[in-house]
Amino acid sequence: MGLVSGSGLLNALNVKVVGTGRRILVLSHGFGTDQSVWQRILPHFVRDFQIVLFDLICAGSVNPDFFDFQRYGCVEAYAEDLITILDELGVENCVFVGHSLSAMVGCMASIKRPSLFTKLVLFGASPRYLNDNEYQGGFEREDIEQVFGAMESNYKDWVSGFAPLLVGADVPVAVREFSRTLFNMRPDIALYVAKIVFESDMRGILKQVKVPCCVIQTSKDMAVPLAVAIYVQKNLGGKSTLEILDTEGHLPHLSQPSKMIQLLRRILQP
Repeated sequence: MGLVSGSGLLNALNVKVVGTGRRILVLSHGFGTDQSVWQRILPHFVRDFQIVLFDLICAGSVNPDFFDFQRYGCVEAYAEDLITILDELGVENCVFVGHSLSAMVGCMASIKRPSLFTKLVLFGASPRYLNDNEYQGGFEREDIEQVFGAMESNYKDWVSGFAPLLVGADVPVAVREFSRTLFNMRPDIALYVAKIVFESDMRGILKQVKVPCCVIQTSKDMAVPLAVAIYVQKNLGGKSTLEILDTEGHLPHLSQPSKMIQLLRRILQP
């Protein structure tokens, strides 16, 4: 099918708007999940916000025929999708909550259209996963190559090992849910996007982000060291804060939703 745009993109990415509040809140998921990852968070914000939900084009809940390998070879394309969604919905400004890959998508979109965003909430955010001179992204090149090799040789086995590692906390229901959405991804798309994520270097764009930001980081995350969250917060170009969530893992909205809800409530106060 190839490239989709405009209102066709809203259908392709399963865009939904729920809630009755006056303010607009966008929830954007990370690699390996889809919009269902917000199911435990959503009920607590629908009275105060109109909430925009959508699936990234790489998600397993999206028809894989829509995934254009050439177009989605960079994070910028995902940012363009986000802007298209907001324009099609007539959104003038919003608060954006982005997890992992979507944190960087939100940063990129805010550079392109700063007036669309009153605040960015970025959690599990990393502009660079590879260690580089004095920068500690958390992974050496051989670590990343092992991940890619495992994904390519036996995707099912890789998911079975990767999901509990990334969830981090001993929460079986979160592991099962993350495994489900990972399994839903077509393996070749998952590998392609993993390479984009792990091999990208977006440190250079942080200074261009002028929208106020709140960076959220768990106390222990195997994918994103605390040092990276500190680096992100210090290098953002506008007003920014850092919140340390007292839990483990890369997916606190799945593993510790009550703590995430409490923190988001405080951050999203007008």
